[in-house]
Amino acid sequence: MLCDSCDKLRHPPDDPIRMKARGTLLRRFSLTETSLIVHWCTHECGIVKTVAKGARRPKSPFAGRLDLFFHCELEIHPAKEGDLHLLKDLTVVRPRLGLRRNYLQTLAASYFVKWIELVAEAGTPLPDLADLLDRGLDYLDTRDADLRAVRHFEKQLAEFLGVAETGAEPFQCLGRHFGHIPSQREELMTRIL
Repeated sequence: MLCDSCDKLRHPPDDPIRMKARGTLLRRFSLTETSLIVHWCTHECGIVKTVAKGARRPKSPFAGRLDLFFHCELEIHPAKEGDLHLLKDLTVVRPRLGLRRNYLQTLAASYFVKWIELVAEAGTPLPDLADLLDRGLDYLDTRDADLRAVRHFEKQLAEFLGVAETGAEPFQCLGRHFGHIPSQREELMTRIL
């Protein structure tokens, strides 16, 4: 079920309802020859998994609109059972094409996304984390990835989650609390420094 605390998602099973959300595309992969599974970080319901039926068809209404890091307004039909919901429609608000201008930008953006995927639970509203991800990706969209941006993201994330410790690096605090540090960090630090 999508975010139990959201009243608009509680409905009788025979009454289809549509939910509107704002979210960043985190990951996508094939479900069938014509459909995709797409994961989003939304402001309203946290991590949401959707199926985009027919998205891989040449004349799909989703063509060119389901790419990594895109910030979109979504229309979702909640699943009656399970956590794979139907993506009905979307509007791309910010494509963040600057994240593709070089490998370092894409690597830094991927690192931010990996942290969000690691720390957030599906269906749990975490507007502070969604906002942090949006601010981090928007920064990288217009400016070069740098050490200051990465450290700021890590610091804010550790503080939001309540795992920051005085005198300790935020990424280490996060790693201890959540089991590991995303593998992208090592390469990212090598390329930035």
